[in-house]
Amino acid sequence: MKDLQEATERICELKGSLIALDALMTAVLHALPEAERHDAMRRFAMHAEVARTVLLHGSVSDHTIAAFEHDVKRLAAFGAGS
Repeated sequence: MKDLQEATERICELKGSLIALDALMTAVLHALPEAERHDAMRRFAMHAEVARTVLLHGSVSDHTIAAFEHDVKRLAAFGAGS
């Protein structure tokens, strides 16, 4: 039971960290002028493609890949619509 509790706590810590990073990234994107935001999103798309390749060729769960794809689409939509 202790291992399950430790794993649950760690997952919660990771979720909190991701939420904080998400808030930071959306704030940074929102603060950028349109031209710089467009450039950042272009670079993000390139880096996301590299990450996608690594994920698809590694031993990563389908849940992780699905979450990655969901957030890439969400951030791309945010960057395009801000």
